[in-house]
Amino acid sequence: MTLAEAPPSRVKAFLRLVAIEHSVFALPFAYLAALTVMTTTGGEHPHVGWLDLLLVTIAMVGARTFAMAANRIIDRRIDARNPRTSKRELVTGAVSVRTAWTGAVVALVVFLGAAALLNPLCLALAPLAVVPLIVYPYGKRFTNWPHAILGIAQLVGPVGAWLAVTGDLRGSGPAWVLGLAVGLWIGGFDLIYACQDTEVDREIGVHSVPARYGVPFALRASTVAHVITFALFVWFGYLVDLGWLWWIGLAVTAAAFAYEHSIVRPTDLSRVNRAFFTANGFVGIALFVFALLDLVIRGGLRP
Repeated sequence: MTLAEAPPSRVKAFLRLVAIEHSVFALPFAYLAALTVMTTTGGEHPHVGWLDLLLVTIAMVGARTFAMAANRIIDRRIDARNPRTSKRELVTGAVSVRTAWTGAVVALVVFLGAAALLNPLCLALAPLAVVPLIVYPYGKRFTNWPHAILGIAQLVGPVGAWLAVTGDLRGSGPAWVLGLAVGLWIGGFDLIYACQDTEVDREIGVHSVPARYGVPFALRASTVAHVITFALFVWFGYLVDLGWLWWIGLAVTAAAFAYEHSIVRPTDLSRVNRAFFTANGFVGIALFVFALLDLVIRGGLRP
């Protein structure tokens, strides 16, 4: 039985397994890269390439679904030993390993298919984009910095979206700046998220920055990552000549970063989920909205 033929409850369980709703973190920045390059290469009357955006969405969701499914499969025995993750679907049996692998393969095929429909360059680079998605779950077994591998995996989104529109690596410098910003942003809040598993990770031999260097160091490293993230957002705005609405969006982002880091302390990790999900979800959506408004009002981007 394939995932498409599975009972609705099984499909829902798989979607819970891969936390499909968390696509909100990376998708806005892929859209930002794609719409920015549409504006800068569209001449006097730039317009939205809706087919490109649709294929970018399919590719992003496919890649992320594959990554999450593979992560859960590879880590299922580790998850079973951690009280926080012991209720995950592969541990409880709500989703079988076979179903998870089926879903992962389907998602991978969807990703590669979308890349092929975009342009030859995207198809050629797609297998390279898959590598960090597979390496990341193994990272906690051999390095204290698996968060950096996650950052590399997330860097691919904005770069891929830019190349999806242009089909050319030339002139893609701004996309790499934005991609690096997104990678540091997500790697930085993964440092915060990992803090809640510090003691368990030490007991079962899982590597992470908090487990190796302590929670205070991890939180400081996260702050540094987000300061650099903010600087890279500034640089991106300068490179593509975004206007005042972008800078207002950055001010809002700075406030969100400050809030996120103010509510998580080494002695109080009770609000990690609020920092991880609420604050970071807000950052992605808010910054994209302000950038979109700028591209429409100042850049002349049309539907």
